[in-house]
Amino acid sequence: MVEQTFALLHQFKRLAVRWERRTELHDAFVSLACSLICWRRLKKHSHARATSS
Repeated sequence: MVEQTFALLHQFKRLAVRWERRTELHDAFVSLACSLICWRRLKKHSHARATSS
């Protein structure tokens, strides 16, 4: 589970290589990436559910 999460987050190059010196910016990008990952999964799940009905 942890490895899968890191793999998903490393799709975002800015998170794979940390450029920001300020931890607040890095934390903000991690939060944004997590939100995008969740949104994509929910979108995929709702689309699959709508087409199966």
